Amino acid sequence: MTREVDARTDRYVEELCALDPLTATYVGVAGHDAELPDLSPDGMQAVEELNRSAYADVAAIKPVDEREQVAKDAFLERVGLDIEFADAQLDRKFVSVITSGIHNLREVFDLMPTGTEEDWAAIGARLAGMPDAVAGYTATLREEAAAGRVSATAQYEKVADQILSWTGQKGAGDFFTGLISRAPEAVPASLRAELEASAAKANEAFAEFGRFMAADLVPNGLPKEAVGRDHYQLSSRRYLGAEIDLEETYAWGWEELKRLSDDMEATADRILPGSSVVEAAAHLDKDPVRQLTSTAALKEWMQTAADRAIAELADVHFDIPEPVRRIECMIAPTTDGGIYYTGPSEDFSRPGRMWWSVPESVTSFGTWRELTTVYHEGVPGHHLQVAQTAYRAELLNRWQRLMCWVSGHGEGWALYAERLMDDLGYLDDPGDRLGMLDGQSFRAARVIIDIGM
Repeated sequence: MTREVDARTDRYVEELCALDPLTATYVGVAGHDAELPDLSPDGMQAVEELNRSAYADVAAIKPVDEREQVAKDAFLERVGLDIEFADAQLDRKFVSVITSGIHNLREVFDLMPTGTEEDWAAIGARLAGMPDAVAGYTATLREEAAAGRVSATAQYEKVADQILSWTGQKGAGDFFTGLISRAPEAVPASLRAELEASAAKANEAFAEFGRFMAADLVPNGLPKEAVGRDHYQLSSRRYLGAEIDLEETYAWGWEELKRLSDDMEATADRILPGSSVVEAAAHLDKDPVRQLTSTAALKEWMQTAADRAIAELADVHFDIPEPVRRIECMIAPTTDGGIYYTGPSEDFSRPGRMWWSVPESVTSFGTWRELTTVYHEGVPGHHLQVAQTAYRAELLNRWQRLMCWVSGHGEGWALYAERLMDDLGYLDDPGDRLGMLDGQSFRAARVIIDIGM
């Protein structure tokens, strides 16, 4: 039996990885770590044309069974939305403090292997190509701005500020020099010299891009971050995988925030009778048992909590394959702030990882606030979902395992995972539970603010 849907969508994985080697590294497809994408308008056009061609091919295939029908429906929905965004001329211009072409170029180095001379040669090749890649992305944003297609000024300003940190113009040393400093002594002197020279050129390319943003994009950005109903509704479909009633969801956000606020007040009273939430939080922050005072201690605590959750949930509440039972907790090499997860490589040689980007001003960490985050990013949250999906080759084709991501499903599962751990007794300590409720209330507030703007 020929599974044509699987075959065509799997070929799409290879085609997209060839055009966008950063995606290849992110999803763990081997063979592209020395390469960079063309981020110029021509390169963007090539990806859009690939999406249209693959969409048409898959749409014409008759699935052989229900499993293929599900794969076909998912592919057409996801890639179809990419095509809608291209038609609406929304994707190329998009810049935010969380994701953009320049973020992708920097972050990919966090996921590249560093164990062998060949690994460092691949890093060197990517560093050497960075000036051209950045120049291509600059050309795209310049063309978009000339046509009046821009993001919000506030986003441009913040990204330009992030680049100052990455390039050593403020705060700690530059990212690229720090990257090369981690090369082992076994790396030959000639390769090390090439790495250092390429790192310096990559750093300057990033610095120049930051100056371009500040000089050319900031003055021409949108004064408001709100994008309007049509754009918002389309973006909502991409993130949620479904069409929602915005007014109904906005009202639900207020109801959910009220429910969580009431729960927080009751939980605060359990911590310190008669106290407010603010007073209870201050009380917890003064407890030395709940405080960590270094990033090394934070990393160790994260790893211990994540490993414990895997060990205790496996074979009891979840079937967890052996490769999925490994997660690495990492301190990110940047200071942007934020906590996030990256999935394993296709062969699991690179495990799933939980990252913490610690701002330079942050020197202590309250475990009561962050335990729920470990469950969100690790098991039973993102790591269980993403790594389990990557493992299930008998049920899912390659595109489904590596590239089919719907934020509403993925983030929804991770938020559910936090509440599940409360149900299972892992947050019986009222301080840890207050941390979970605090995080959940932040998400409810984001629904209100995001739709309300």
